[in-house]
Amino acid sequence: MILGLLLSMVMCHMMGATFAISYEAIALGVGFSAAVGIIFGWAPARKASKLNPIDALRSV
Repeated sequence: MILGLLLSMVMCHMMGATFAISYEAIALGVGFSAAVGIIFGWAPARKASKLNPIDALRSV
């Protein structure tokens, strides 16, 4: 995140634009990433928890 902010700051300086940090955008990005990680981690774990351990090991 720091690298992205520094790169944006340098590019804005080179183009003559103003640089502003949007904390709402950062919070939205972190929240969305957390939600995707939780959903796509929880669903397979829930499915795996319903399997019989012996059958699950045999399918590998």
